[in-house]
Amino acid sequence: MNSAGLLVDSFGRIREVVHEAVEGLTDEELAVRIDPDANSVAWLVWHLTRIQDDHLADAFDAEQLWTSDGWRDRFGLPFPPAATGYGQSRAQSGKVRAPAELLLGYHDAVHARTEELVRAVTNADLDRVVDTAWDPPVTLGVRLVSVIADDLQHAGQAAYVRGVVERRG
Repeated sequence: MNSAGLLVDSFGRIREVVHEAVEGLTDEELAVRIDPDANSVAWLVWHLTRIQDDHLADAFDAEQLWTSDGWRDRFGLPFPPAATGYGQSRAQSGKVRAPAELLLGYHDAVHARTEELVRAVTNADLDRVVDTAWDPPVTLGVRLVSVIADDLQHAGQAAYVRGVVERRG
């Protein structure tokens, strides 16, 4: 397996966990917060997808699907266009309410674009600096691993919340 194949497989695993966490839940179940400080399945999936969309668009010098494909309008959230969920308050995270079809539609669109972008990545590309705001500067390889790690963590959290919601049901 080459670098591109490894990346495609990694992002595919995120998609699988996201679908398992979301499919079959009602709008109300997707919005459940199992604790006042906890995030809902809807927020977790929206956030991980926003991070993937934002970070990959930046790394590959592309537009975010959130704005370019109208996902922001479809979600209708009361946040600025650049919001990804990072640093949001409890009150703000509670405003993310969306049906499964919308969450999965946005995630699948971002996944398809991600797959298209990473299929062309070569080993040499992984050393390309994509963010000079850090010391040391962030390479494409480091950025992609960071997104994969963050997304898998949040997808796992969504799966856990789903399990709690189903047990309470």
